[in-house]
Amino acid sequence: MKNSKELRTWLDDMQLPHPLVIAGPCSAETEDQVMKIANELKDSDVSYYRAGIWKPRTRPGNFEGVGAIGLKWLQRVKKETGLMTATEVANRVHVDLALEHDIDLLWIGARSTVSPFIVQEIANALEGTDKVVLIKNPVNPDLALWLGAVERLHSANIEKLGVIHRGFSTYQKTKYRNIPEWQIAIELQSRFPDLPLINDPSHITGKRDMVFDVSQTALDLNFDGLMIETHVDPDNAWSDAAQQVTPSNLKQMFKDLKMRKETDEQAEYNSKLSNLRAQIDVIDNQLIDTLGKRMQVADAIGELKKQRNVAVLQTNRWNTILGKMILEGEEHGLSEEFVLRMFKAIHQESINHQEKIINA
Repeated sequence: MKNSKELRTWLDDMQLPHPLVIAGPCSAETEDQVMKIANELKDSDVSYYRAGIWKPRTRPGNFEGVGAIGLKWLQRVKKETGLMTATEVANRVHVDLALEHDIDLLWIGARSTVSPFIVQEIANALEGTDKVVLIKNPVNPDLALWLGAVERLHSANIEKLGVIHRGFSTYQKTKYRNIPEWQIAIELQSRFPDLPLINDPSHITGKRDMVFDVSQTALDLNFDGLMIETHVDPDNAWSDAAQQVTPSNLKQMFKDLKMRKETDEQAEYNSKLSNLRAQIDVIDNQLIDTLGKRMQVADAIGELKKQRNVAVLQTNRWNTILGKMILEGEEHGLSEEFVLRMFKAIHQESINHQEKIINA
């Protein structure tokens, strides 16, 4: 599979004056709920109305979706509001039912993308379809696995393809539900700049009050659109209540988000500069997060040294680390002077942490 301008033809043909927006409830719960949300979104920037019909849950016993009856509700949405419809499919049966009910956009979820067997089954069921098919990143941060899923669908003569960045699972406790790992999406974008790239801030954040900031970062990084979960009564949603926003809040976001899609030369320069600066912001945030984790380890070392009455400064260990990091830095184009200054500062902060614990 090679990058081609034709990859984004389906999106360009929509001639949207703004990024693509896919919005709707995490789960279709009742026909009334589905229609209330749709009617609030019909005169907004939303192009596709999304609703989960089958919900893959981590553990059994939770709400797993209303099933095929929800597809009839989506048909009604399309008929009465004019919104195109979208839902997740995870096997051939889902695909057949979605096509039977003329769903316009299908996406493959993160739990499905991890399995080439599931992706191939879906690709075979969709072969030659004219529907839009989007592939969410796999649960784990594996770019090859993500691209492999895209390639399987492309090989099935599916022309309207795109990808959804929804973040990656981690065992560590972070402020995100799924850590963005923006660099993976950026790498995919650099390899296939014409493959439409959609951001899912709802699943990245897991918290509605963070959705705006992640959406803005995605737009600054030249993502082509957003998929945002929306509910008229989010606190009482049957699934993922904490991350859903109300339709009114969503429409306010459309007004507040800064779009970067201008065409004149100066605007193109500003857009590229904003994109590069957004990449730096992402990396800087990762640096702070990594340094914070390093100091947590330093705290643990301080506790251990305190228990054993061991001195904080271990000169031989420090000299070994410094020599190793200078060599590592050279391989990444970093000067010895810079590496020395940086690691001396990190080392001093580690000593401060340990001394604070020992002297407590």
